[in-house]
Amino acid sequence: MPTTKQLQFSADIAAPASRVFQTMLDPESYKDWTSPFAEGSYYEGVWQQGQRIKFMSPSGDGMVSEIAEHKTNEFTSIRHLGYIINGVEDTQSESVRAWAPAYENYTFIATPTGTRLVVDQDATEEFEQNISEAWPKALQRLKALCEAGSAA
Repeated sequence: MPTTKQLQFSADIAAPASRVFQTMLDPESYKDWTSPFAEGSYYEGVWQQGQRIKFMSPSGDGMVSEIAEHKTNEFTSIRHLGYIINGVEDTQSESVRAWAPAYENYTFIATPTGTRLVVDQDATEEFEQNISEAWPKALQRLKALCEAGSAA
């Protein structure tokens, strides 16, 4: 049975939390900064507490999730519920129930120079290496997008 552990990643971004938050969730910039996980990643749904949201790759595979908590410019918690494989949601199989729900939390902390974004991600051993390699790259992309043209 897979066990999950919580991984943590962070980035100091020279931009206010409102800009980081908006850039992170904007559908177009989301495709850019999440590309280290899967080129062409996108989401379907809305970032509102209690709402279902799908995180997809161009192949049609992805994750089915819901927004567990959402405080604008402060905190967002995603509760991952299962996989989407070939367009079919799986939230009930034994392999999914072994790890679900898993959480991905974003905390936005004001700093003297902008915002520290802290990401806490539940991961199974199977995905730990991929997640550990992708998050630092994704955060650097998000940082660059937030700081582009910013006078902060």
